[in-house]
Amino acid sequence: MKKHIVVLGGGFGGAETVFRFKNLGYKVTLISNREYVFIYPISIWIPVNKLKFKDAQISLKELQKANDFDLIIDEVTAIKSKTNKVILTNGEVEYDYLVVALGSGKVKLKGLEHSFSICGQPEQAILMRDRFNELLKQGYGKIAFGFGGNPKDKSSVRGGPAFELIFNFIHTLKQKKLYDKFEITFFAPMKEPGKKLGIKGFEMLQKQFKKENVQIRIGKKIIEFQSDKVIFEDNTILESDLIMYIPAGAGHPVMQNSDLPLSDAGFIKIDYNSKVDGLDNVYAVGDIVALQGPEWAAKQGHIAEVMANNAVQNIHNVITGNPERHSYKAHLSIICVMDTGDGAIYTSRTDQKIKFLPMPVVGHWMKKAWGTYWKKSKLRQIPRVPGM
Repeated sequence: MKKHIVVLGGGFGGAETVFRFKNLGYKVTLISNREYVFIYPISIWIPVNKLKFKDAQISLKELQKANDFDLIIDEVTAIKSKTNKVILTNGEVEYDYLVVALGSGKVKLKGLEHSFSICGQPEQAILMRDRFNELLKQGYGKIAFGFGGNPKDKSSVRGGPAFELIFNFIHTLKQKKLYDKFEITFFAPMKEPGKKLGIKGFEMLQKQFKKENVQIRIGKKIIEFQSDKVIFEDNTILESDLIMYIPAGAGHPVMQNSDLPLSDAGFIKIDYNSKVDGLDNVYAVGDIVALQGPEWAAKQGHIAEVMANNAVQNIHNVITGNPERHSYKAHLSIICVMDTGDGAIYTSRTDQKIKFLPMPVVGHWMKKAWGTYWKKSKLRQIPRVPGM
């Protein structure tokens, strides 16, 4: 009898999971609450009018056609592992094997609705673009960029996209000869934001901010966001006409209605093989998991894809009686092509080494080429490059 495999989430982890199952000849059911995969790494160009919203998407129906899976567009409300069921807004689905790739929730702060996030709901990129366009028309203004951390899970931080947006906004303002009319500020509650890139990367960011005259407000806890300001714990205020803030990841809300084992921060506990602790037929990948690893480890799209690949291979091996298991431990790394609008900075980090490489001009086009490659390879329109 064929096993029914269900995948929850239409993001990087979910897309990679169905792609890998197709390679092994399985047919699975993907459940997503939206009709497309949003390609967050290239969405940084939407707010600066260099990429259309639709060009940062892959239709799940197109992905379905290329990878032969069943598709359900609905909201997951609970997971009941004791009965092998996923509860949806409009029904329920039974499974033999489950892969959870729902992403994470967000650390809540007072007034967060007054900020925009490039790592939140996809539509936020459009709203940010529209507000930036208003400021461009006005011809002057104050713009603040920041990100936060989660003390209970230090891997759930997204600093790279904030830095990319800063440099892309600066590049756009310079192109329009308006940069001297705008005040740009970077803010974060931690004392050394960006240090996960290594000391060299951290120092590079500091130098680049100084070169571009970016103001820095770090090391103070954020108390509240208002429509035109950020308020810190010492009652100091950062005024801004546009606030871009990436909150740290937190446990996904669906987990509160589910019976999967969770960390103190609300993330799913898994082993290095991506199998959920205590369950033989449930796996979890990407931002929803409690990542095990060194202090510098961070949840990124490529880690979600490694986990997805391993989960698929491990499920296949269980079904076929193969005792071999695949672990994500050896693949833990930070890889970031930090786009600057007219170039990029490549950084990578593992336990063994840290690399840092400025890539003027070519880096920008490499990242654009990667976005095209990612879409076309997932749709099987071009061959997949091993390791990418």
